[in-house]
Amino acid sequence: MSGERDLKRLLAGMRPELNPGHFVFVTVDGPAVPPGLHPVVTVAESEGLTLVVPQDEADAASLPYHYVAGWITLRVHSALDAVGLTAAVSRELADAGLSCNVVAGYHHDHLFVEYARAGEALTALRRLAERSA
Repeated sequence: MSGERDLKRLLAGMRPELNPGHFVFVTVDGPAVPPGLHPVVTVAESEGLTLVVPQDEADAASLPYHYVAGWITLRVHSALDAVGLTAAVSRELADAGLSCNVVAGYHHDHLFVEYARAGEALTALRRLAERSA
């Protein structure tokens, strides 16, 4: 299955879901994930390996971080070449004064928003889905 490409269908069917837990962005030297860390996202950058990990794992490993996020998954299966989903979601959250870090997985898009405002983000996304239906 290649995923949905139609923007209206993507927005109407996104079914945003808040995953349990607090997540943080950390960076480590080298290409390997240190023992004890179970990242939900990894990004190789020239400055180091960026990991999004549960906050308690970062604390246990004494890794510094500056941003605690809630992790929202858009449950619609979006095609990797779909146009406009990230822009529409980002615009909706920006209009509500919410920052958003987006990661595309093969099956779903994942949003990392300020943990304290994750409920607001979820509400905004649900309203966008309702308007698009």
